[in-house]
Amino acid sequence: MKSKHIYLFLSASLLIVTSGCKKFLEQPVLGQYQSDNFFTSDANAVLAVNAAYSPLTFTDASSNAIWVLGDLASDDAVKGSSDGDQSDFLSVQNFNINPSNAAVEAVWKRYYDGIFKCNVVTDGLAAAKTGVSEPVRNAALGQAEFLRAYYYFNLTVAYGDIPLHLKVESPEELQSPALPQVQIYAQIEKDCQAAATVLPASWKDGDAGRVTKGAALALLAKTYLFEKKWALAASTAAQVEALGVYSLLPVFSDNFRAATKINSEAVFSILHTTGLSPFQGNTLNQWFAPRTLNGYGFYLPTQSLVSNFEKSTAGVDDPRLDYSVGRAGHPYYDSAFDSNWTSTGYVSKKHTQPLAEIPVSTKGDGNLNYQAIRFAEVLLIKAEALNESGNGAGALIPLNKVRKRARESYIHDTALSAITNGKVPDGLLPDITTTDQATLRDAIRRERRSELALEFHRFFDIIRYGSAYAASVLNNKPNFNFTANQFFPIPESERQTNLKLGK
Repeated sequence: MKSKHIYLFLSASLLIVTSGCKKFLEQPVLGQYQSDNFFTSDANAVLAVNAAYSPLTFTDASSNAIWVLGDLASDDAVKGSSDGDQSDFLSVQNFNINPSNAAVEAVWKRYYDGIFKCNVVTDGLAAAKTGVSEPVRNAALGQAEFLRAYYYFNLTVAYGDIPLHLKVESPEELQSPALPQVQIYAQIEKDCQAAATVLPASWKDGDAGRVTKGAALALLAKTYLFEKKWALAASTAAQVEALGVYSLLPVFSDNFRAATKINSEAVFSILHTTGLSPFQGNTLNQWFAPRTLNGYGFYLPTQSLVSNFEKSTAGVDDPRLDYSVGRAGHPYYDSAFDSNWTSTGYVSKKHTQPLAEIPVSTKGDGNLNYQAIRFAEVLLIKAEALNESGNGAGALIPLNKVRKRARESYIHDTALSAITNGKVPDGLLPDITTTDQATLRDAIRRERRSELALEFHRFFDIIRYGSAYAASVLNNKPNFNFTANQFFPIPESERQTNLKLGK
């Protein structure tokens, strides 16, 4: 399945089957498209599955607002900029959320659009009689099934009970109630399992960025984790390890550098490339960058997040802190840090780039991938699942692999090793040794927060940890109520369109 860039290259003929898809539940022509008129060749099958990737991207950070729901609602980041600039994002942060909130609407529409595009592929390939070879058919189906699972995973952790659409439907069929989350998870499991059976362990360079068997297994493991199916989460994470495809990078920050964005730790990446037409750049680079560098000044890390990072006995910081967060006394890439950039004292460094790579004039055309699932997360899934299963000793192994990589950045990063003479500072991120379940649980949660900081996962973790944990860490958000706010409201526009959702 050769395709140099998988992003948005669609022929005019594909537009026939995807026209009118901006609102998933407002598509009167969907029951009328003729899949057998399009799915007649390998090339067209590739075009169709390529379209299913496009809603993943951050080519418009306001329409892919998962960062708002995942982090601004949490204790890791605040909106930044003026209160009136993207005020609906501030409403998410403060839990003054109504069903017409722009971020709540944006994520719903974008990810259901992705589901529609996946269903075009699965329906079309099921109906196609000739013209698509078996290898291409299987690969396209596997990709569509994984992507549908990924979209549904993000939707259900954000909104809870939601409608389930598994084919291109007529207007009457689109009128469907929200199903219990357990049924959504069951479909995610089914799609991941099906995808894992047909997807390759890796693709050749020309298809870098396409989803793989490892990505399907990793998402399946994460789904089991969220369902508290501990044994299955641990064993499925172990299957990802057993593929022998993935490894932790010696230097943590290489996950977030343009030169090393295709790497052995990336299990599932959402690709972006600068300087292309159609536009394929990562606009998070501009949204998160300081205003004086032609950024928008959004997404400021909190003191709570910074305090989560551990220190050595002599006060040396976990290196992931300065890889992830810009702060006073430390350069912001190739610019001097300016305290006037931020109201919290910090700016995000993940998802942003040096001026030497993306100058002020093209700030919104970033070149970084979004690392949706990293191998480090797979190891932490395994650690958490083993501990919750009562196997604390087993949990220490993957947990300490993540900690070892973090501290040894002081050895492998030339800038850091020059300061420490190639040694890890004494007492920095030592191996965890406790097997007490409650103590180890806290350690794994802290490790996950540091390792995955500012990668849009935190709020969903807070909620799955339960009401007591959420009340504790979100105690500075007076409007937060676990029962009312563990899920975001289904958008009002969808309730008006799909009457079976109720009021």
